[in-house]
Amino acid sequence: MREGCHSHIHNYKGGGGTMAGALLLLLPLLFPSLFTPFSHAFPSLLSEWNAPKPQHTRLLRSALERQTSVELQRDLWRPSADQGWKPCLQQVSTSTLPEKSQGYIQVFLDGGLNQQRMGICDAVALAKILNATLIIPHLEVNPVWKDSSTFEEIFDVDHFINVLKDDISIVKELPDEYFWSTREYYAEAIRANRIKTAPVHASANWYLENVSPVLQSYGIAAVAPFSHRLAFDNMPKDIQRLRCKVNFQALVFVPHIRDLGNTLVSRLRHPPTTNEADSSNYLTRVTDSKDKQGSGKFVVLHLRFDKDMAAHSACDFGGGKAEELALAKYRQVIWQGRVLNSQFTDEELRSQGRCPLTPEEIGLLLAALGFDNSTRLYLASHKVYGGEGRISTLRSLFPLMEDKKSLASSEERAQIKGKASLLAAVDYYVSMHSDIFISASPGNMHNAMVGHRTYENMKTIRPNMALLGPLFLNKSLTWLEFQEAVVEGHKSRQGILRLRRSQQSIYTYPAPDCMCSA
Repeated sequence: MREGCHSHIHNYKGGGGTMAGALLLLLPLLFPSLFTPFSHAFPSLLSEWNAPKPQHTRLLRSALERQTSVELQRDLWRPSADQGWKPCLQQVSTSTLPEKSQGYIQVFLDGGLNQQRMGICDAVALAKILNATLIIPHLEVNPVWKDSSTFEEIFDVDHFINVLKDDISIVKELPDEYFWSTREYYAEAIRANRIKTAPVHASANWYLENVSPVLQSYGIAAVAPFSHRLAFDNMPKDIQRLRCKVNFQALVFVPHIRDLGNTLVSRLRHPPTTNEADSSNYLTRVTDSKDKQGSGKFVVLHLRFDKDMAAHSACDFGGGKAEELALAKYRQVIWQGRVLNSQFTDEELRSQGRCPLTPEEIGLLLAALGFDNSTRLYLASHKVYGGEGRISTLRSLFPLMEDKKSLASSEERAQIKGKASLLAAVDYYVSMHSDIFISASPGNMHNAMVGHRTYENMKTIRPNMALLGPLFLNKSLTWLEFQEAVVEGHKSRQGILRLRRSQQSIYTYPAPDCMCSA
């Protein structure tokens, strides 16, 4: 049986692990013509088996035969130049802790790892604003990834507390007198000490006026929801610097994540030649490329192409009628159809650059920028909607593409298996050690990485979506025309530092709040 079939049958829950369940999955494969008229009844199932055909065959054909100039590759791999900005977190206020804490602050954070990371930074800032003691934030179970990983399983708690010990007071657990303050307690009924009305990007004054009285009355305030609930503008300079101190210094992954990340980075940078490789693992795919511009270097591609993103974008990704119906059904179930993009045609969305790049399209972008088939490409991704069939074109363009599963053994991955947040943490770590980072779609990982790599003056390529949408719609473009447009349109999008503007996130644009001009 094909590996793809086996994995789907193994993961199928509806059949209860029985032979009947396996046969149910196989029927559309064995008798596709019988199921076509009833595809509306099996959209999610059929879309898994219909590998989308390449949407840009003309460009793809040329890209597979591309010859990249030495000059283009040299410019591509050149590190970011000194842009006159340096981290300056040592200037964070050295004011001592208040003699008496005003009470305890408890936050419950939704989202994936990177959204939670930003929420942790905001929680520390809030505790500072209120002169309160912070309880280690509670990370909610993500409804998409179903991950229950705790703060302590992801981040080094002792390091977190130690780095911030002169800024705020932090405790790992609730004092005994507040044992009742749990997530379940706040879910059961309206509680007077729960703050659930904090507006998005609330000001420091809002918290002083609305939360300080709760602390004084109850000794503890639980803020939920809390994600994106602290403003970026009109904040004291020491609060801004503190947020960056948390993000760039206090939040360090637990040792086993760092160890695995270092292992993957080492294997990407120093792969043996083919004749040195063990035929049983990934190293057989590595060739001796010491004469290449990118030798010893690698690029990380963050490919967020899950069903949630695909459905919310309301774009057509080439999976046919079955995929179209499956995504429409998903939109209806999850958002009751309330997706603004769904009122526009695919062409309208693409012409405005509002469609995430498919694996095929990001592969063509990378090829046009100058990455060749000897490029070591690390794929930072969880589950790709459409599976291997969706990324096969990308793999054909970059045969040395690797990920966590191909680079590490099952024993090495045992501690992170099935844990989406830990998997994301490894990807984050590897991304921060890559020569170049690029994301196929905007999102929290993209935003976090742009900010962190800006802070460290590391090269990050930001796809020009407004340019790429119309380019991919133009089916008459030659490869040379496409490449010239891509290279020209990304000259100012390869690690150029951008100062934060009003209402923009400090975690994406750390200058000037957390950096100083030289």
